[in-house]
Amino acid sequence: MATELNAATLLAVPLAPLAGAVIAGIFGTKMGGNLIGRRLSHTVTILGVLIAFILSAMTLKSVAVDGARFNQTIYEWMVVGGLKMEIGFLVDGLTAMMMCVVTFVSLMVHIYTIGYMEEDEGYDRFFAYISLFTFSMLMLVMANNFLQLFFGWEAVGLVSYLLIGFWYTKPTAIFANMKAFLVNRVGDFGFILGIGLIAAYAGTLNYGETFAKAGELGAMKFGHGTDWMMITVICICLFIGAMGKSAQFPLHVWLPDSMEGPTPISALIHAATMVTAGIFMVARMSPLFELSDTALSFILVIGAITALFMGFLGIIQNDIKRVVAYSTLSQLGYMTVALGASAYNVAVFHLMTHAFFKALLFLAAGSVIIGMHHNQDIRWMGNVRKYMPITWITSLLGSLALIGTPLFAGFYSKDSIIEAVHLSKLPGAGFAYFAVMAGVFVTAFYSFRMYFLVFHGKERYDQAPAHEHAADEEPDPHHHHDDHSTPHESPWVVTAPLVLLAIPSVVIGFLTIQPMLYGEFFKDSIFIDFAKHPGMEEMAKEFHGPLAMALHGLMTPVFWLALAGVVLAWIFYMKKPEIPAAIQKRFQPVYKLLDNKYYMDWINENVIARAARALGRGLWKGGDQGVIEGVFVNGSARAVGWFAGVIRWVQSGYIYHYAFAMLVGIVVLMTYFVSWPMISDWLKK
Repeated sequence: MATELNAATLLAVPLAPLAGAVIAGIFGTKMGGNLIGRRLSHTVTILGVLIAFILSAMTLKSVAVDGARFNQTIYEWMVVGGLKMEIGFLVDGLTAMMMCVVTFVSLMVHIYTIGYMEEDEGYDRFFAYISLFTFSMLMLVMANNFLQLFFGWEAVGLVSYLLIGFWYTKPTAIFANMKAFLVNRVGDFGFILGIGLIAAYAGTLNYGETFAKAGELGAMKFGHGTDWMMITVICICLFIGAMGKSAQFPLHVWLPDSMEGPTPISALIHAATMVTAGIFMVARMSPLFELSDTALSFILVIGAITALFMGFLGIIQNDIKRVVAYSTLSQLGYMTVALGASAYNVAVFHLMTHAFFKALLFLAAGSVIIGMHHNQDIRWMGNVRKYMPITWITSLLGSLALIGTPLFAGFYSKDSIIEAVHLSKLPGAGFAYFAVMAGVFVTAFYSFRMYFLVFHGKERYDQAPAHEHAADEEPDPHHHHDDHSTPHESPWVVTAPLVLLAIPSVVIGFLTIQPMLYGEFFKDSIFIDFAKHPGMEEMAKEFHGPLAMALHGLMTPVFWLALAGVVLAWIFYMKKPEIPAAIQKRFQPVYKLLDNKYYMDWINENVIARAARALGRGLWKGGDQGVIEGVFVNGSARAVGWFAGVIRWVQSGYIYHYAFAMLVGIVVLMTYFVSWPMISDWLKK
């Protein structure tokens, strides 16, 4: 018999970070008079997230060991007709895992921020923002209804806007946060349409009640002159929201530019919070998505495009953070492919493993930036391992996890995704399988290109022109370092989170693959239909443990593709650096295409944005000024003025005029009453 979780304990999980954010935001900033100071600001926010993590870990233990579950309304806001607007929590295996991942990574980022943002004037404001971000994400993953899901969805979008543009005097940061805001509005328009259709046709916003009516929605036609199925329209609308939040092609363009924010928030946005919201949402809505093969095929193809083509862009990046950013895009594509293949548990498993090693890689990149005196260009680094041993070894572990090295966390989840896609029979599965296999080589190549250029080879610090990275470097108003000085290891508040994140990056896949993929951890959380690919059921029977899987992985094409990527990166950038330069020169059109990011920004700015502006101008000039103001507002005003001018002649104020008008009126009426009967008789004849 499953035990019940305590509502008060669960409520404390999101409220603890919120309390820290409120205290630091109100009393720690200039607006609040700096009443509590920097030390107390980071103490209260870290304490809030620590409490949330401890309670989340206790919840995970209760769910995994004791079978505890929770699905209740906490507060009923209002009822509109039969539609209930509520705050409520649904805690099962999926939610408990997400709670732990979000709070642990957030805790590491909070601690890391003490060292990274030490000299920044907005120190207290930054802590308030990232703590508020944690609250927003927890409200999203713990929701048991679409209203609260949408609240958390928009809240993480709002806080990410504030954080990407944290340095609000930096034009590129302001452009980046506006870009993120607008692109996510496109995705969120589809998302709210999907929620609206569920509210209209299922008559509820509660997850459980919606899933109970999934069969009815699956049999319903959308109508409106089409043969579309209602469930397909709903699922595609919901997934468009996920395309924005989880940065899937073509709504991916905001994510690389979000690197304009400070490195800690890059780690928080890219690893465990905002970008995984879409993956989590689709997994949570699996009972709906399973009813539409059309929607699943759409998801499969979009994920495959993102996984492969965003990986290509990582190959040519020179900014250390942007290499990791394109890696995030590619890995999100892998998760999306797994969702499209109906392997929801595999997608969520990769979400979890990726959260650890991607947070590690971002924070390690930030550590390198600190050690390199805010140089972010990997072309002017080299042999950094000599000066930053902790950053070096943790970066290596994170890179090995990312490329799917056997026994590392990424191996178990990425190999499972590739196998699930291979077994899928959906339209588009063949292309998706090619994309994820090719992506293995591409990922290994760009990851170790960055690793070798940063940590190995000859030192190139004195070759960097002072202006080379000035546009990309993060502002540091208090320190003005010599660009060519020797690197140094980061302080312990930076390196300690790296070590703590490196541990799960290595072992978390080994420890959790059995319950998450082949056990019953997600039994009540995610809908899994083995009939779609019966081979997955056979996989479960043939699974002999993580060690056996790792040994088998050494003999698969996936491992050899990854190894080939590493070896080629070593040859190109350690042994024969003239080869990449020659390839770039020989294939200049291809390089230009990649350097311009497939011209997606150009298309958005010169085609879509220009068309939107033209449409808006047409509606303004023609609709607003022409029809509404010209006809309805000004036209009615002119009509009233004309009528008033006519009446003015009658309303003269002289009694004899009124008497004359009355006499005329009497004559007209009497003439009518006398003559109308005669006229009527004449007409009848």
